[in-house]
Amino acid sequence: MSGQEIERKFLVRGERYRELAVSSSRIRQNYIMSSKGVSVRVRIRDDKGFLTIKGPAGEGKLSRYEFETEITLDEARHLLELCRPGGIDKRRYLVPSPDGKHTFEVDEFYGFNAGLVMAEVELGSEDEPFEKLDFIGLEVTGDPHFYNSHMLRNPYLMWRNKMPAEYRHLKLETGEDDAATR
Repeated sequence: MSGQEIERKFLVRGERYRELAVSSSRIRQNYIMSSKGVSVRVRIRDDKGFLTIKGPAGEGKLSRYEFETEITLDEARHLLELCRPGGIDKRRYLVPSPDGKHTFEVDEFYGFNAGLVMAEVELGSEDEPFEKLDFIGLEVTGDPHFYNSHMLRNPYLMWRNKMPAEYRHLKLETGEDDAATR
């Protein structure tokens, strides 16, 4: 897949997204390179590997170029060994909007980013309307603190106490204990 990615990001309140989700998957990812808004990401999502290149955010920071291709799981594992230490570990829930026009991807982060839950919705145009679900909170589109590549260097653990309490999901620690039951 390649083309222009247009998305908006939001912080999530509560845990209602779990009961509304139609599926979930475990994601582990890291970056080979991330500078000046360009990132090269390696991702393992359940049992599939992906290589993604994202360009810098455009005017208004809603859209950016994205190229993604599936690679073998073995290739993804080898490429992850080339990445900087650490990585992003999260569970992604897919939550359709009631009108069926959009799907929110809700990410629960683990490890050093534990307690952060974000939702994003991809749009066909920057001004496309969409229905917000009740758990959607503060918009953080364009805020670099909430880019996965940024959270490798400045994890949520270091600054979560500066966030409003309703956005601190402190009981999400590692994601290992209950991941198999989701």
